[in-house]
Amino acid sequence: MTVSPPTSPSSASSDPASLSRRRARLRGVQVFGLSLAALTLGGLAVLSAPGNAAASALPAGGLPHFTLLLAGRDIVYCAYHTPCKNQDQRTGLLQTPNTDTLMLVKVDGTHVNVLNIPRDTNVGDFDPRQSPAAQKVNSRYWSGGPRGLTQAVETITGEPVDAYVIVRADYVARVIDALGGLDVTVPEGGIEWVDQAAGVNLKLGAGPHHLNGEQAVLFLRVRKGFGDDYGRIDHQKQALTQLAARLKSPQGLSALPTILGGIGNGVETNVDPNLLPTLLPELPHLKLTFATLPTRTIRGSFNLAVDREALARVWGTAGNEAASAEASPDLPAVTVRVVDASGANLGPALARALRTLGYARVTVQSVPASGEASQVFTQQDVQAATQLADTLGLPRLQGERFPVEAGEVGILLGRDARQSLAALSALNGDAASQVAPTPPENR
Repeated sequence: MTVSPPTSPSSASSDPASLSRRRARLRGVQVFGLSLAALTLGGLAVLSAPGNAAASALPAGGLPHFTLLLAGRDIVYCAYHTPCKNQDQRTGLLQTPNTDTLMLVKVDGTHVNVLNIPRDTNVGDFDPRQSPAAQKVNSRYWSGGPRGLTQAVETITGEPVDAYVIVRADYVARVIDALGGLDVTVPEGGIEWVDQAAGVNLKLGAGPHHLNGEQAVLFLRVRKGFGDDYGRIDHQKQALTQLAARLKSPQGLSALPTILGGIGNGVETNVDPNLLPTLLPELPHLKLTFATLPTRTIRGSFNLAVDREALARVWGTAGNEAASAEASPDLPAVTVRVVDASGANLGPALARALRTLGYARVTVQSVPASGEASQVFTQQDVQAATQLADTLGLPRLQGERFPVEAGEVGILLGRDARQSLAALSALNGDAASQVAPTPPENR
């Protein structure tokens, strides 16, 4: 894969149609803005921020409890291919910045529940007399600043927000590089995004790839190969899971100067710096769950309305989810699809262990070894996925476009499973090749 740097055009046109095309191209390369650092550290990237937001979330001698809004902000351009020197200016812009990546993070001790909010979600009831674009949540940062965006998210989710962290895409690229890049698996058909005017030449064949920060943010922005915005959100979850796991390693600690260096250089926040000493000791124990805000299309527009009934099923506190799982004795009735990318043939051993636990329908698919993080993923079978994630000690991801069907939960075993699920190697022993294949009726 190659990513060509932007080059200046040989001529500029003031034609309105040409200007519109330029703006569309610029929007195309404004990428996946979200803070891996702020997500996994719950505010570590905002040490020198002013204000007292979320201070009350720090009980004396206890663990933190607060809700944080994370938003990815576009880079602003003052001319074609020319980023503004002052990225915080609000006049003289070629186009206004949106926040196309939005996450609400609920920190409850060591439990971190993340809700992705689609960019086209309508704020409040849809008003046909107003512009649909002005009612979308991704426009509220420009029209109302961080406070306006925060209030919009509170309206959408019904959750009070204690603090915000807003980051630019260039900061995300620096953090990904500091964490050692991103391992991804490109679906069949590959990905190709070529826009000479925007300086993008992204070509990835099907299969595994290791990407640097600049490449990664382009990959995480593109929709081709992943269907739509929901598909893109789902594979962003997988990327965050992988990079969050690295923060718990020595490499993650070495990345802290880059993470903290975003203050005033790509990070805008009001988080209380007192979060740092509280969260650092708990970093190795953080338990991540991801979900996507359920929505339905609003007739006559491309805007999305919140499905609050479905929201209650897919996202909530970890304690409530665990209680629901314990109250549902039939959860093992789901089909479990194990995708073994461990490179150590751990899939068959995991299948045997799961059958012992009562999961009668387990399938195993071996794929090339991958650096993607081990995880449990589902679409709507959230309780069953939560129970499996708790059993295996893995992150749980709920989405709208994961390759599982109703009544099915997936488990991806990456190379990290050799350590995190090392006991499976002992189960394999020398008889790994003798494990009985999955019965045809369970495939």
